Amino acid sequence: MPDIAFINGQFLPWHQATISIEDRGFQFGDGVYEVIRTYRGRPFEVDAHLNRLDRSARELSLAQPYARGQWTEWIQRGVCEAGYAEAKVYIQITRGVAPRDHAFPSNAAPTVVMTIRELAPFPIKTREAGVVAKTCEDLRWGRCDIKSVNLLANVLAREEAKRAGVFEAILVKDGLVTEGSVSNVMAVQAGTVVTAPEGPRILSGVTRTVVLDLARAAGIPVREEFISVESLYAADEVFLTGTTVEGLPVVQVDGRTIGAGHPGPVAKVLASRWATLTG
Repeated sequence: MPDIAFINGQFLPWHQATISIEDRGFQFGDGVYEVIRTYRGRPFEVDAHLNRLDRSARELSLAQPYARGQWTEWIQRGVCEAGYAEAKVYIQITRGVAPRDHAFPSNAAPTVVMTIRELAPFPIKTREAGVVAKTCEDLRWGRCDIKSVNLLANVLAREEAKRAGVFEAILVKDGLVTEGSVSNVMAVQAGTVVTAPEGPRILSGVTRTVVLDLARAAGIPVREEFISVESLYAADEVFLTGTTVEGLPVVQVDGRTIGAGHPGPVAKVLASRWATLTG
């Protein structure tokens, strides 16, 4: 089965998919993106992802080149042509091709890129055991709520985690936990799920929203507020949420055991409800 590429309204072989060296996404990181996964060939939460893509584009005064119906059609066609049981759909819109100048060009057309690649299932044993994380300083810019292709600070944090031999880097700013390098972070305190509030300091994940809705539906209290690193260490449970990790328990942070050192009851309830939702 092939990985599928799409550029500016055209599906084409992967090795032929190229963009100009003067594309502003390449030159300036002047663009936005989304990642959508499928379950048994069905794209998950497409409207929520496209809503966020629209919002990110608006915040950058970036023209949205396709209407919602067209986007949905392109995504479904790409998924069908790839034929993977589980796939990851990457969408990117940049301001387009123009001579290099910081100011917006007056007549550039947006560049649209989409790729569909196979998504390997997350190892069940890893999910059942939980993962290890470390904290690091949050060096990102002041508009983390925009899903921009400017990801250098996330890349540096992810590399720090890799070198430390842990799964995720949990970002901390002014002593407060914001999110992970590729995930949102949730803690459980006395039966309540606590996570950083929406706003410019985090990217509010689609999975984050779904998991919080599942928690409320299960009668689990939710608080959206920042917590300190010390509170994170003392939490009964910690877990990550994201498109590819879904809900992933964390059993150790900075060498400190979280709770009983294994996935806790709240994470298990939410995992069960997630499985029902996506099954």
